[in-house]
Amino acid sequence: MEPLSTTAYYDRTQVGSPALSPSGDRLAFVATEFDQREDERRSSVFVVPTDGSRDPHRLTRVSDASSPTFSPDGSTLAVVMTRERDVALRVGLDEDTDTDDEAADGDDADAEGEGDDEDVATGEGKPQVWTFDLEWGGDARQVTDREHGVREFDWSPDGERIVVAGRDPTDDEQEYLDDREDGGPVETERLQHKRDGSGWLDTVRSYLFVVDVASRESRRLDDTGLPPSVADSAGRQPAWGERGVAFLGYDGDAPDDTYACDVFLADPDEGAVECLTDGSATCISPVWSPDDDRLAYRARDPENWYRPADLRVHDVASGEVRTVSEGIDRTLMSAPRWLDDESLVGLVGDEGWTRFARFHLDERPERVYEAQSRAETVRSFDVADETVGLALSAPDRGTDLYAMSTTGLDDEGTADRTRLTDVGAEFVAEYGTLRARRVTFDSEGQTVEGIAYYPEAFDPDDPEPSPLVLDIHGGPMAYDDPGWDFDAAFWTTRGYVVFRVNYRGSTSYGRAFSEQLKGRWNTLEVQDLQAGVDWMVESGWVDPERLFCTGFSQGGVNTAYMVTHTDRFAAAAAEHGVYDLYSSFGTDDSQNWLEADFGLPWENPDGYRDASSIVDVGNVETPLLVTAGENDWRCPPTQAEQLYVSVRKRGVDAKLVVYQDEHHAISDPDRAVHRLETLEEWFGRYGGPTADGSGTDGDDGDADADGDAKNEA
Repeated sequence: MEPLSTTAYYDRTQVGSPALSPSGDRLAFVATEFDQREDERRSSVFVVPTDGSRDPHRLTRVSDASSPTFSPDGSTLAVVMTRERDVALRVGLDEDTDTDDEAADGDDADAEGEGDDEDVATGEGKPQVWTFDLEWGGDARQVTDREHGVREFDWSPDGERIVVAGRDPTDDEQEYLDDREDGGPVETERLQHKRDGSGWLDTVRSYLFVVDVASRESRRLDDTGLPPSVADSAGRQPAWGERGVAFLGYDGDAPDDTYACDVFLADPDEGAVECLTDGSATCISPVWSPDDDRLAYRARDPENWYRPADLRVHDVASGEVRTVSEGIDRTLMSAPRWLDDESLVGLVGDEGWTRFARFHLDERPERVYEAQSRAETVRSFDVADETVGLALSAPDRGTDLYAMSTTGLDDEGTADRTRLTDVGAEFVAEYGTLRARRVTFDSEGQTVEGIAYYPEAFDPDDPEPSPLVLDIHGGPMAYDDPGWDFDAAFWTTRGYVVFRVNYRGSTSYGRAFSEQLKGRWNTLEVQDLQAGVDWMVESGWVDPERLFCTGFSQGGVNTAYMVTHTDRFAAAAAEHGVYDLYSSFGTDDSQNWLEADFGLPWENPDGYRDASSIVDVGNVETPLLVTAGENDWRCPPTQAEQLYVSVRKRGVDAKLVVYQDEHHAISDPDRAVHRLETLEEWFGRYGGPTADGSGTDGDDGDADADGDAKNEA
């Protein structure tokens, strides 16, 4: 097979965010395409019949459409997108009534401050809610025009209104934001003063607004403006039922010093707000039952992320709360969906496999959909009426959308499902499939599993030793599962075996397996990673002279630590990691996480020291590529600089790559391609195969003398 070219990166289409119509006859979804000329990701919303009778129909033609949501009667589809302001708003005319701004100018605010929430400023250039009339057709109609845009929304049960979440600064706060935008100083008294992807945080509160879809008139629910907190990173996630609007937030003491997040209930007419939970958990993804009597939501321990997330059901009238996931010991990976008033379905991580589980109010949970192979994984799903829409990924088929009956969840033999898209299958048909095998091995008495991807010509039962890329997942509370993956295809088509180990600390193997790593980074997981490499060498899969290692985020943490304790790797790449936990504390956005795992650094200096690779950097003999994002506030770029300079001071080959304007990810397509090409070139210097055959035998690779500075925790 020909090496997968990086130009193929732009030929991909990624599908996800499936949203079913209430009757289950149509599925809306988001497709992300890659524009090489403009170096952009372009996300569009499509609609497709779930019987597969027609090809998907593109609804949007802007670059950032998201969150497709059908109205309760299925006649209208609302999406969030940024585009030129609706002509009806720009010229001051509408089919029926006044705009938001006109309503705000003409109505007096009541004594509570409700009613006059709109300023004369418009939301031009900000994400807004737009609706498509699926019966009449035509262009989208803009519903909101908020100056600071809209983050989230949901329909009212009667479909006449929506509730949106958005920031609403006071005059003083807006003056400060304007000054900061013009280069003024950042001023803060918040403990959580920054967040990766958001930048410097401020004191602006987010509120819920009730918007009439026909008139566009909106009203702020004043009591929903909770103090800014760490919980804000989850958003408000409004869910509107007959009993009110459920939403997320935190109103307890020290809101910046905890990951706790509560579920609140707001009256959309009177504005009264009630807190339903007690502040002891991180609650997310509220979903109303079909009869609107109960709320289901995910809940996890805010001080122990290694513990599996639970599924709880809250009876709003009585206040009774049931944990319906007890007995399965697996993390709920997604927002649940109600099958009926007594049962729900959700995705769980189950031993390196994302699959369905059914939860009952009065029975133990059960794993379902046995027709799903362990060689394929569910990425996302939705349920409506008696239909399931799902995104399914497999190494040999790519990722596509499917539909099936809810009765199919009980299938054990064949998978009776209808394929709705062909983007994954078409890409694989053009560029080739991935080959994968699950591997288990012993790590000092602990059984550990990994997924190995291998080249087309490789025979795992009669292997010819090949070069290895040990690709370490982040988290550490995450896991690798089977699926089509561009990076894996990139490496295997160049002759590498790619090995991804679900080390201790990974989720999907139960609380006891994951929790072993709490406060013990760079111990058991490094032992498991090394044992996995040992198995690969001893089984004849890989060449011990051509071992390469890389990892992103926590994977970068582990990569750097391993090269301070072994010289078995020909070269390594530590990507976007933390290498001195003590100096990272407070300069990143993870001070609560580090405190939960290790305590405070001045109270447990040895714990921070033991988990930091910089302590033993004097042992490094392995050529090391170090990468960072210029605006990464999860793993600050100063951590990469510190590691890079230290390795260079050792006289060891090293290279630093800093991606400008990037956060704790590689979102820009050109930079994602550059990352792969840089890794290939770096490994090629030290004996790894490359697409152009330029890889060396490992004897003549020297880093540039100046060190060029030019991707879940």
